[in-house]
Amino acid sequence: MTFYPTERLALFIDGANLYSAAKALGFDIDYRKLLDEFKKRGLLVRAYYYTAIAENDDYSPIRPLVDWLDYNGFTLVTKPAREYTDSQGRKRWRGDMDIEIAVDMLQMADTVDHLLLFSGDGDFRALVEAVQRKGRRVTVVSTMKSQPPMTSDDLRRQADNFVDLADLGNIIGRPQRAPQQRYASTDQRTPAEREAEDEY
Repeated sequence: MTFYPTERLALFIDGANLYSAAKALGFDIDYRKLLDEFKKRGLLVRAYYYTAIAENDDYSPIRPLVDWLDYNGFTLVTKPAREYTDSQGRKRWRGDMDIEIAVDMLQMADTVDHLLLFSGDGDFRALVEAVQRKGRRVTVVSTMKSQPPMTSDDLRRQADNFVDLADLGNIIGRPQRAPQQRYASTDQRTPAEREAEDEY
C-alpha cells in the first residue's frame, strides 16, 4: 500500500459491504483505529460512511453506531432501507448506496489525490476508471481471502492498488463478539444493524 505524506486522502466506506467482509474474515472493524490509521498515511480530508437504515422500526440497532461515527470524524450518508419479503416469506431489507458513493467519489476527485474505496462490488469498476481519468489514484479495500472472495476481479484489476482487508485485521480490527442469543434462529436485521449491535 503506497501512500505519500503530502497526499490528500478521502475514504468511502460501504458500511454493509465492509461489515460482511470483516465478518467473513472473523473480526470486527474498530472505526477509531481505522480513522487513526489513515490519518497517519496522508492528509485525511474526509471519511464517508454509507448505510441504509430501517426507518419504520421503533428502534434501529444501527443508530448508536451512526451517532458515534457522526461525532467522531466520519461523514454519514444514510437513506431509508426498503422492506421486502423473500421467496421463503421472510422479512428482509434492501438499501443500495452505490449512487451516493459514486456521486461523492466523483465530486471529491476534484479536491483529493488518493481515494480509498472500502467495497468489493464490481459495479464500481467504471466509477474507479472515471476517477482515474481525472488523474487520481484509487485504492480498493476488500478481501480475496474469504470463501467465497468478496472482491470482483474486474474491480481489483482496475484499481491502482488493492489492499486485502485480512492484511489490515491486526491494525483496524478486534475479535468478533459471540452472537447474541435472541437472534440465533431468525435474524431479520440488515447487515448494518447487525454491525451496530455487535459494535455496542
